[in-house]
Amino acid sequence: MMYPLVRELAADGIPVTVTCRVLKIARQPYYRWRKNPITDAELAEAYRANALFDAHCDDPEFGYRYLADEAESAGHPMAVRTAWRLCSTNSWFSAFGKGRGKNGKKPGPPVHDDLCAVVDEDGRTRHKFTADGVNRLWLTDISEHHTDEGKLYLCAIKDVYSGRIVGYSMSARMKARLAVDALEMAVARRGGDVGGCTVHSDRGSQFRSRKFTQSLACHGLVGSMGRVGAAGDNAAMESFFALLQKNVLDRRRWVSREQLRIAIVTWIEQTYHRRRRQARLGRLTPVEYEAIIESPAVAA
Repeated sequence: MMYPLVRELAADGIPVTVTCRVLKIARQPYYRWRKNPITDAELAEAYRANALFDAHCDDPEFGYRYLADEAESAGHPMAVRTAWRLCSTNSWFSAFGKGRGKNGKKPGPPVHDDLCAVVDEDGRTRHKFTADGVNRLWLTDISEHHTDEGKLYLCAIKDVYSGRIVGYSMSARMKARLAVDALEMAVARRGGDVGGCTVHSDRGSQFRSRKFTQSLACHGLVGSMGRVGAAGDNAAMESFFALLQKNVLDRRRWVSREQLRIAIVTWIEQTYHRRRRQARLGRLTPVEYEAIIESPAVAA
């Protein structure tokens, strides 16, 4: 706002006309502002902000929707969107809300090209997660799960052809070793003949680490990485974690990491691989599909 400056210069003897000409502003809006420096809308918003702040101080655990209800009870009704804007601007967040931001760090540059991306006729980039055989395309990602002892991190590797989880590892710390162990398990389960297989991941530091890239090169695997902040770039892997969340993690409260670890392994090996039939596989389980389609040697 330049109007307070115009008023101060006018008090020092500089004509308003001269100041407005130099600042390239019109005089009529300035005189309207002098007549009513605070608009009715600004005054109403100030009262609403005060009502939200008072409610936030009384109950810090309330989110902006509940704060809007409290402000309405105090005589200052407003739209929920308005309450969100005021609370967000002033950083009045619920004490139980999720953390704002992660750690201030941005994902690093990719160490591999995105080999799963295809450009359609409209010029938009999409991802094609299909394979014409086992060990052609693997997807991997990391998820975290809460227990009373703390978090348990799971890294899983999925073969796109059959949907089978060929490798996984769990740990209390999300280090590069977590991804490397899952990759080593996948190679061992597939008999070591995995040269040329593409391993697609996000840009997590675990997948960009030197240990993981060296492990890829050691087994003749080809790395692939999606974009930053694009969940669809690894949607097939996210769907597996969503299924795991619904069928295992949300069923009960987990006391220890070991208890959750056993439950995850049991669900993957017994239910997901051998009991859960998939429509895209012709109503077969991943193990049945590989046993029927592929040779007995590969299925073993």
